[in-house]
Amino acid sequence: MTASTKPDLDRPLRIGTRASELALWQAHHIRDRLRAVWGDGLVVELVHITTEGDRIQDRPLNQIGGKGLFVNAIEERLAAGDVDLAVHSMKDLPGRLHPGLAIVCTPPREDARDALVLGAALRSALCPEGHAPSDLSIQSLPAGATLGTTSLRRGALALRLNPGLQIRPLRGNVPTRLRKLDAGDYDAILLATAGLVRLGLADRIDARLDPEQFCPAACQGILALESRADDDRVRALVAPLDDAQAATVAAAERAFLARLDGGCQVPMGCHAELRDDLLHVRGVITDPGGRPCFTATRVGPPASAAELGTAVAELLLRLGADAVLAALAHKT
Repeated sequence: MTASTKPDLDRPLRIGTRASELALWQAHHIRDRLRAVWGDGLVVELVHITTEGDRIQDRPLNQIGGKGLFVNAIEERLAAGDVDLAVHSMKDLPGRLHPGLAIVCTPPREDARDALVLGAALRSALCPEGHAPSDLSIQSLPAGATLGTTSLRRGALALRLNPGLQIRPLRGNVPTRLRKLDAGDYDAILLATAGLVRLGLADRIDARLDPEQFCPAACQGILALESRADDDRVRALVAPLDDAQAATVAAAERAFLARLDGGCQVPMGCHAELRDDLLHVRGVITDPGGRPCFTATRVGPPASAAELGTAVAELLLRLGADAVLAALAHKT
C-alpha cells in the first residue's frame, strides 16, 4: 500500500483493549480520532481483553512480574490476528515488543508529570484557604503521613525527598485508588497526571511534581498504537494520528528502558523533552529506600533520540547504578 492509497474502510478495525476506565477512554479516544479522519464509514470494534495485571489485585506489581502484565495478553491476541490494533499506555510496554509486532503510531503526549492527590483531612491541614499552595510538594507532607502508590519508583523518590513518609501499596484502577483515598485509607496518593486529565479528574490534582526532582516513568503520558509489523492497512489508518514530537521523546525513553531491561521491579525513570531544538534526556535509578540515587542527563539533536536514551542509561550504570540493579535482581 502506497502513502497515497486510501486504506480499506470496508473491513472493521478491531481494537484490543483492557476494560478499565482509563484503558477504555484511551481506546474510545483513538476510535473517535480515526472516525474524524476517515469518516463514520470506518467501523471500529472494541475487543475487551483481561490481562494478568487485571486478574491479580492482591499483590504489588513488582511481586508478580512487572512490565508486560497489562500488555502480554493483548499482544498475544494481536499476534494471533484476533485484533488489528492495540492501544496501550506506552509506559506499560516492555523495552522489547512481542516478535512480529510494532508501534505504528505515537499520538501527542499528555502531561508526563506525577500528581500528588491529598486526602480530605490532610488537604484541610495543608490548604487552609481551600486551594493548594503553588509550592505544595512531597516535602510538604508531615512526618508519618501515609502515601499510597503501586510504583517502586514513586515510593523511592518520595522517600528520598521526605524520609518520614510511610509508603503503603495501592492497587486498583484510578477511580478505585481515589475511592480508597476518600475513604481515609491513605493521607495522600501518587498517580499519573495524564490518567487523571484523561478521565476528567484534573481537579483532584493538588500538585504536579517537577520532573527534575521527581522523574516520571519512561513514556508516562504517551499512548502506543501497536499492530502487526506487516499490517500496512492499519499503518495507513493510524498514520494521521502520529505526532513527531511524541515519537521523538518516546524513542529516547524506550531506548533507555531497553538498555536497562527494567520494569516495575526497578525504581527508575526517564524523561525526555524538546527545548530550543535540542532533546534533553534525564534518567534516574534509585534504591527502593531512596538512597543511593543516581541521575544523569544528556542533550543532543532530536535525530539522535535513541542514542541519547541509551547514553543516559550507560552513564547511570558507570556511576554505580549497576550495583542497585544487581541487588534488586538478587532479591527477586
